[in-house]
Amino acid sequence: MTKKERALACVEALKKEYPDAECALVAGDPFQLLVATRLSAQCTDARVNMITPALFAKYPTTEAFAAAKLSDVEELVHSCGFYHAKAKDIIGAAQAVLERFDGIVPDNIEDLTSLPGVGRKTANLIVGDVYGKPAVVADTHLIRISNLLGLVDTKDPKKVELELKKILPPDESNNFCHRMVLHGRAVCIARRPQCEKCCLKDYCKSAK
Repeated sequence: MTKKERALACVEALKKEYPDAECALVAGDPFQLLVATRLSAQCTDARVNMITPALFAKYPTTEAFAAAKLSDVEELVHSCGFYHAKAKDIIGAAQAVLERFDGIVPDNIEDLTSLPGVGRKTANLIVGDVYGKPAVVADTHLIRISNLLGLVDTKDPKKVELELKKILPPDESNNFCHRMVLHGRAVCIARRPQCEKCCLKDYCKSAK
């Protein structure tokens, strides 16, 4: 079985197991999703979703974030860790979106990664979830499980992203990433994978 064949088999198995593929982060518009994704670094999505309702209520627009006082944002995002850097990046990103992109969150990796605090993971999430373009969000679950399956042989997020783009159907890649996160939380759990009930066990090099 080639890597491409293995990838296609995994896509289909995950679609059956997790028919509803969606981002776990709750956001009402593209900039809110960018904010939520920045907050999710070194923090769980569940914690971020506890923080963002109050944050978005106080700063409902990109303009509001751009004019925010750093200490006020820090206070609201404190519990998600690295709050100073995250608050600074969020305000800086809001200002950059307004000044350089007419208030519209960019739809491509190059422009998105030029924003403060936005890496390829965040950029791919925006490109895929907001603009519906092919994207690979290389989060920890995707990296770990893709290696176990034998789809990739690297822990480098950018290399994982680029390798998976070669073997995944473009129209399935974004949802594949969301499903891998769900699978990593529910079944292929780090340090205690439940291989016996894994829908991918027939295609997984590590399971065999």
